[in-house]
Amino acid sequence: MVEQLLTAAIAAGVGIVIYMGAAARVVKQYERGVVFRFGRLRDEIRPPGFAAIVPGIDRMRKVNMQIVTLPVPAQEGITRDNVTVRVDAVVYFKVVDPANAIVAVEDYRFAVSQMAQTSLRSIIGKSDLDDLLSNREMLNQGLELMIDSPAVGWGVQIDRVEIKDVSLPETMKRSMARQAEADRERRARVINADAELQASHKLAQAAAVMSDQPAALQLRLLQTVVAVAAEKNSTLVLPFPVELLRFLERAAPPAATPPDSEPAPSAAVEPATPAPGLEAAAPPAGAPGADAAGPTAEGFPATRDVVNGSAPPDGDGPVLPRPAADGAPG
Repeated sequence: MVEQLLTAAIAAGVGIVIYMGAAARVVKQYERGVVFRFGRLRDEIRPPGFAAIVPGIDRMRKVNMQIVTLPVPAQEGITRDNVTVRVDAVVYFKVVDPANAIVAVEDYRFAVSQMAQTSLRSIIGKSDLDDLLSNREMLNQGLELMIDSPAVGWGVQIDRVEIKDVSLPETMKRSMARQAEADRERRARVINADAELQASHKLAQAAAVMSDQPAALQLRLLQTVVAVAAEKNSTLVLPFPVELLRFLERAAPPAATPPDSEPAPSAAVEPATPAPGLEAAAPPAGAPGADAAGPTAEGFPATRDVVNGSAPPDGDGPVLPRPAADGAPG
């Protein structure tokens, strides 16, 4: 009798151990347990710790309540300004309602992934390229709202959405590089022009001060010479003010004029010799120059007196006869 009781107790103990082993469940701190009894959802959500279910009748599914990092594959699309880009993103979400996450959607991870991809393509088509590159905060907020709207019914809360990278075609990259280079060159030219303007104002003020004190210009010249000589150059370029040259030119005495000298005689011009047998026509008596000699200007030889028939002292040339007066034959 005792042996039968002992055997029954051992069998009961073994049965209890087996039952407890089949019914016992352990829910971790970051999990929640959802129990289905005969396929029907139980209202009670099992908290972390030890949980017991009816073996063979209840089934429990554990739902992770941690924040899930879900990478969104790169999506290719055309922006509003007709530029083809590839954009990838990452979604951070967590389950806030374990029952809906299990009952309302078949696979909430896959559903969130697909919704993120479609929302990302939609954002690409509605945005400009400049917004994708520089105004990502606003796009992230818009993308978060687009994904979070249907995810609320799934018991999922979108914590954050970030656009990771924007891939551009090589031609677009080169165009943007040229644009950036041109913009930097424009700003550099503006800065140089502004510097020249400011420097011109300062130089004008310095020139006004030096014009009142001429010694300041000489001091500045000496400072320049010292600065150049400090470099130990073999050649020293010394600027010489033009005003000093003009001062020396005015102070120099006038050059002595040489004594008057007779001008050099010009080449003698031989008078034309009349042809033999021809007589030169003489001007009428009393006419101006009738008794006058030929040109005797300095540098020209004396010519023959064709009126009186006299020959010059040197006796050159033939003598022409003097015409008779009152029409008498010569």
